[in-house]
Formats: sequence, C-alpha cells, structure tokens
Amino acid sequence: MRANAILFWILSIFFLLSAIVYTLWSLLDPMHQKVEWVGTVGLLLSFILAAFIAFYVGRSHASQGGELPEDRLDANVDDGDPELGHFSPWSWWPVALAFGAGLVMLGLAVGFWICYIGVAFTLICLVGWTYEYYRGYFAR
Repeated sequence: MRANAILFWILSIFFLLSAIVYTLWSLLDPMHQKVEWVGTVGLLLSFILAAFIAFYVGRSHASQGGELPEDRLDANVDDGDPELGHFSPWSWWPVALAFGAGLVMLGLAVGFWICYIGVAFTLICLVGWTYEYYRGYFAR
C-alpha cells in the first residue's frame, strides 16, 4: 500500500506539472494567447483526484498498523488470501436479479409500463436471494 501511495503522489505531481505546462503553452500560442480552460481545469481536477487518492491510501497504510502481504518481499500467496465471505455458486437469484434490473432499464428506454413489471420482478428476486438459506436443502 505504501507503493500505491507513492505512485499516486508521483501521478498527482505529474498532473500538476502538466496543467502548468498546458496553461503556459496555451498562453504562448500566437493565434489565441489566452488560457484554454477545458484542458487546464481537467488537468487540475486530475491532480486533485490523484492527490486525494494518494492521501487516503497513505493514511490507510499508516492506520493499519503493519505492512500488507503485497508490500513484503518474503510473503507467500496464501498470506494475502483472506476469507471474503460465503457465496452460493449454485444460486440463480443473481441472474434473475440482473434480468429484473434490465427490465427496469428497458422500461426507462422504451415504455415506462415495463418499469412496473421490472421493479416488481426485481423486488421478488431480491427477497428470494436474501432468504435463499431459510428454506430448502440449505436451510439453517
């Protein structure tokens, strides 16, 4: 994570220098001799975004109290493999939920009456996916 923070600080410095060079170059243009604001503002906002990310990653690294396995040279692959939770590889509810969300988007694009069907189908699928382990073979 320390390497990521350093890379984002380097990237933010690059964007700041690019904004300065871009602004000076647009001022030195003999045809216009004025600031081209779209590129200047875009590069300055890119600098701010990279600086925000660098600051956040740096603070996260400082508060975690140790090095991540990705930052250590003697780490194994299994060191960075935490338990992410329980996922159902046999569940069809995410597919049905995606279909319901697709119906909602189709309703927004084609006819709003399809949205009502899509919202109802999405809510049923969301409840089904949430309570998947409360009935059937895998009830707990």
